[in-house]
Order: sequence, then structure tokens, then C-alpha cells
Amino acid sequence: MVGLVERAQAGERQAFCTLVESHSDRIYGYLLHMLGDREEAADLAQETFVRAWEALDRFRGGAAFSTWLYRIATNLAIDALRRRKRRGQCQSLDEPVETNGGEVDRQIADPLRQPDEVLAAAQLQNEVWRAVSELSPKLRAVLLMYDFEQFCYEDIARTLKVPVGTVKSRLFNARQQVKAKLSERLPMEEYLGCLGDAAGGPGKEHGGAG
Repeated sequence: MVGLVERAQAGERQAFCTLVESHSDRIYGYLLHMLGDREEAADLAQETFVRAWEALDRFRGGAAFSTWLYRIATNLAIDALRRRKRRGQCQSLDEPVETNGGEVDRQIADPLRQPDEVLAAAQLQNEVWRAVSELSPKLRAVLLMYDFEQFCYEDIARTLKVPVGTVKSRLFNARQQVKAKLSERLPMEEYLGCLGDAAGGPGKEHGGAG
């Protein structure tokens, strides 16, 4: 049976539209994590699929179609972050986060906690997001793919076209930098739990984008 990708490569626009529908939420959510700006994330998500359509004949199936999309999205996001840095722009910490289950606020209230506990948790989560937003684009991409998108090391390596060892090194450095920026206030397991609450759980050693 001919798959959607092959049908799209043969020129069937509806097949490509189905691929877009299948992957658009995750690509947008990933770009929102990378950029912290809903409008820019939406624009670059659209640009990701435009570029994918234009280059569809060059997709050879050596990796998953989703991996190829994330590669395009990552390159666009890194370019956008570099332009933003040159302009001296900052990202907003008030933007909601897109997850597979829908949009959630960065500050998550727990009805079982006391108000002061909720406030402390919200402040802590904002500190984590601020630290993540200060990572270099390459480190941020690896951390988000692993801790948010639940990519395995191998899928991240294929997406970024780097060795697995480089992925592991970047993830370690990203986590260490986040920890340092938080002035050792947050143990790593709590840091991962905080990110997991916001994005649906930490990354898995095995698994991937599919």
C-alpha cells in the first residue's frame, strides 16, 4: 500500500494536507517552546510545511517524515533566534505552552496546594523557563526535543545531523547551564518534574517522534 508521503511526492495535494494535519500541532508546539512567541511560532510552522512541500522530492525516507520536519523547523527557529539576538529582543514568559493535549499556561495552579505554595511553584517554573530561554539555540533544541518532545537520542541525532555523542553532550550541557542559572536552587529531578508538568513529561531513553 502506498503511504501518504509517497502519494504526496507523486503530486497528491490531499495526501500532503493529511500529513500537515497529522504533524502541525507538534511542530507548532515545538516552535512555541523554542521561540516563546505564538505568532512567530505559527508563521514558522507554516513556513516549515511550505519548505517541506517544495523539497518533498528530495525526501528519501532514510529517517521518519516527522524527523525531517523537525529538522526544517529547527533550522528556521535557530535562524529566527539569531536574528532576534541581533535585534536584542527577549521572549515573553507569559506565553502559554502548546502540548499534545492543548494549550496550558506556564504557571500551573494546583487546587490541592495552599496559595503560597501555588505562588512559589509558579515563580519557580518561571525561573526554569527563563533559564531555558537563555540557552543557546542548539542546546535549547536538544533539551526541548528530549525533555518535551520525548525524542530518543538517535532521533535527535538524525534530526540535527549530529552524532549521538554530540546529542548527549549538548543535553548534559543544557541541563548543567539551566541548573547553574537557577543557582543550584532546584535539584535535577525537580527541574525535570517542573518541565514535565508543563510539557507532558520528560523525554524517554527509547521511543521517538514516529
